[in-house]
Amino acid sequence: MSRPSYMKDCLIPKRRNGRLGSGRAAAGRNLTNQRLGTLVERIVETYQGDSGINFIDAANLPVRGQILGILELLFEVLFPGHTGNKAVTRSNVRYVIGDILSQVYTELAEQAKRAYQYQCRVQKCERCDCERMGWNVALELLDSLPRIREMLKGDVQAAFEGDPAARSYEEIVISYPCITAIAVHRIAYELHVRQVPLIPRIMSECAHTKTGIDIHPGARIGRNFFIDHGTGVVIGETSVIGNNVKIYQGTTLGALSFPRDERGRIIKGGKRHPTIEDDVTIYAEATILGDVTIGKGAVIGGNTWVKESVSPGVTVSSPNPDLIYRKNEKKTRTRTRKT
Repeated sequence: MSRPSYMKDCLIPKRRNGRLGSGRAAAGRNLTNQRLGTLVERIVETYQGDSGINFIDAANLPVRGQILGILELLFEVLFPGHTGNKAVTRSNVRYVIGDILSQVYTELAEQAKRAYQYQCRVQKCERCDCERMGWNVALELLDSLPRIREMLKGDVQAAFEGDPAARSYEEIVISYPCITAIAVHRIAYELHVRQVPLIPRIMSECAHTKTGIDIHPGARIGRNFFIDHGTGVVIGETSVIGNNVKIYQGTTLGALSFPRDERGRIIKGGKRHPTIEDDVTIYAEATILGDVTIGKGAVIGGNTWVKESVSPGVTVSSPNPDLIYRKNEKKTRTRTRKT
């Protein structure tokens, strides 16, 4: 009986001088055909049913690597010359940008088609024109790029004006994690509001992994947004952030509680995250929970826990901790001389 195809390329260690290696190394490599076949059957058994973590006998899902590649291409358009991947000059800029846009259009349309096909399978649709929808949403994203670029100009300016350590706009674009996270978010948001499945979350989680800043693609963010330092920032799906808002590391704009149905399952949807109005500053490790409003010009101090609305122009702070100061005593060591 011939071996299954998955076994034909299996690397089974060969015997040398009548022996299959020796000691611990041999035991680690001793994956026999019988053991491999048994293992494959055990794993395939777990694919029975539709648990959501296997996707068999259906159109391919969007490819994460392809989507990350699309983001890299879009960054070439949003920040020309800053990535260093392409030399951009005044004489070739139209050619370079045109070439990138054509590539993004083709690749994004394919990935969006896959995302729509996934949605059709889940919703059991029969008449969806997934390919046409993919081309349309890719074109709509490209049309939004001039507006995204204008917003990113304001974000970079806000970072430059808000951080005394910033030396130049170029330094901010190249090195500041907040610009990466915000730029990815502004792209993902355009796809999210057009109800493209999967791809916006793939993009936002890529930025989260890379920067430590977690912004759900559904969050609505205004102009001139600055996240200082950035590590540990969480901005939930239904958050609304106005213009000229500055937040520091560790800030959470989260949900206070989740309503549940009669079976105890979370009811999804609905406004459950804060609204931050214009000109608000939120300092490090502040936690703001629920569908509350932080009024225009308010200041939320560090390490605060806020679950009620704050009026415009109000400063919120927590009591100063009781600090204990103790003088360090220098310890002296006595030595005994041996006789």
